[in-house]
Amino acid sequence: MQLVYNVQDKPKFNQLLVFAFQQLLAIMAATIAVPNIIGNGMSPAAALVGAGVGTIVYLLFTRFKSPVFLGSSFAFIGSMLSAFAGGVSMALGYLGMIVGAVFAGLVYVIIAVIVKLAGTKWIAKIMPAVVIGPTVAIIGLSLSGSAIGQLVSGPLNAGGDAYMMTLNSGLCLICGLTTLAVTMLCSTFGKKMVSLIPFIIGILGGYALAAIFTAIGLAAGIPDMVIINFDLFAQNMLVDGNVGLQTFVSLPEFTFLTAIEGVKEFEPSYLATIAVAYVPVAFVVFAEHLADHKNLSTIIEKDLLEEPGLHRTLLGDGVGSMVGAFFGGCPNTTYGESVGCVAITRNASVRTIFAAAIMAIVVAFVTPFVTFLETIPACVMGGVCVALYGFIAVSGLKMIQKVDLEQNSNLFVVSVILITGIGNLALQFGDVTLRTVACSLILGIITNAVLNRKKKDAE
Repeated sequence: MQLVYNVQDKPKFNQLLVFAFQQLLAIMAATIAVPNIIGNGMSPAAALVGAGVGTIVYLLFTRFKSPVFLGSSFAFIGSMLSAFAGGVSMALGYLGMIVGAVFAGLVYVIIAVIVKLAGTKWIAKIMPAVVIGPTVAIIGLSLSGSAIGQLVSGPLNAGGDAYMMTLNSGLCLICGLTTLAVTMLCSTFGKKMVSLIPFIIGILGGYALAAIFTAIGLAAGIPDMVIINFDLFAQNMLVDGNVGLQTFVSLPEFTFLTAIEGVKEFEPSYLATIAVAYVPVAFVVFAEHLADHKNLSTIIEKDLLEEPGLHRTLLGDGVGSMVGAFFGGCPNTTYGESVGCVAITRNASVRTIFAAAIMAIVVAFVTPFVTFLETIPACVMGGVCVALYGFIAVSGLKMIQKVDLEQNSNLFVVSVILITGIGNLALQFGDVTLRTVACSLILGIITNAVLNRKKKDAE
C-alpha cells in the first residue's frame, strides 16, 4: 500500500488537526462505550483522558515508531464488572479496577522481558502467516455483528436472521448507509485533502441527514423520526437553567479520585479476586496485541515486532493500560479502528496519533464537544465501522496471499481459524472468558503445529 504520509512524515499543522480529529472519531464510539456498559457512575470523558494519556505512554515506549491509538479494551469488561461483584462500594470497585489494570499491565511487562531475552523468532515459528493472517481477518469479522447492530436499530426477528424494519430502524439504516457511501466516495474519488479525511466527511454527512429527520420528527410529532437526542445539550450544559463557564469547561470524574476513598476498605481476599479476574485475560489480549501489530506492519511495510520491537510495544501497551485505568478505569488496548483508519486514509504519520491523543485529553474537559460526540447516532458510527472492520478483515486475508492453500495442511489451518472465528467460538472458565479471537488463534496454532510438523522437520 502506497502511503500518503509515512510514519515519520510531518503534515502541516492545520492538516494535522483535521487528521487527528478523524482518528478521534474513529476510536471514540468504542472508547466511551466501555464505561457506559460498566455503569457504576463511570465517566466517558474520563475514559477519553485515559485513552489519550495511555496512547502517549505507548508512543514514548515505542519511540514514536508505531502509529496506533490505544482505547478502552472490551476484553476486560467482565474483569471490570467483577471488581464490583459482591456488592462492594463504588470507591472499592474503582480501586479494584485500577489494581486490576496494574496486574494486567505487569503481565505485559513480564512477557516483554521474556521477548527481549529470547527474541521474536519463536513467534514467527508458532504463528506464521498461515496462522496470523486469518486471525487478523477474524478481528474484523468478529466485529461485524457490532457494526450491523449499530447500523440498524430495529429489534431482531424471532428467527434471528433478519431485522424487523420499522420507520425508525429504516431511517437509521438510510443514515448509516449514507455515511458509508459518502466515506467510500470521498476515499475513492476524492482529491487531495478530501481523500485523506473520508470519515469526517462521512460522519458529518450522516449526522446532517439524521438531524434533518429528527427536526421533521420533532416538528410533526413523530417520535420514530427522532434519531439524535438533542436534549443532551440541555442536560449537560444547563445548570439551574442557565448557561455559564462551568457548562463549557468541566472536570471529568477521574477514577482515582473516587478510588482513594476505597483504600480503607481494601482486603487481601479482594486482591485475589481482582488478580484472578484480570491476569488470565491479559494473556488472551496478548494474542490480539500480536495480531494488531502484524496487521499494522503490513500496512506501513515495516515489521514492528523487530523495530521498535515487540518488547517495546508490549511495554507501551502494558504501562499505557495502567496509566489509562488510573484516569478512566479502563485498561487500554491497540484499536483495530485506528489501524483501519490508517489503512483507508493512507496516513500513517505518528504525529497524527500523538495529536489525536492530545485532542482526546483536551476535548474531555470541553462539555459542548463531549456532548456533540455523545449525540452522534449509533447508526452513523455503524456506517463508518462497516468500512473500518472490513478493512481489518481484508488486511488479514492479504497476509495469506502467498500461502500455498493447495496443501491441505495449510488449508485446514485457515479453515479452522475462519470457521471458529466467524462462528463466534468463546469459552468460559469460571470468571475467565476466552474470547473468539483467542480461541481461533489457539486452535490455529495447534492445528498448524500438528499438520505442518513433517514439513518443518524436513526444512
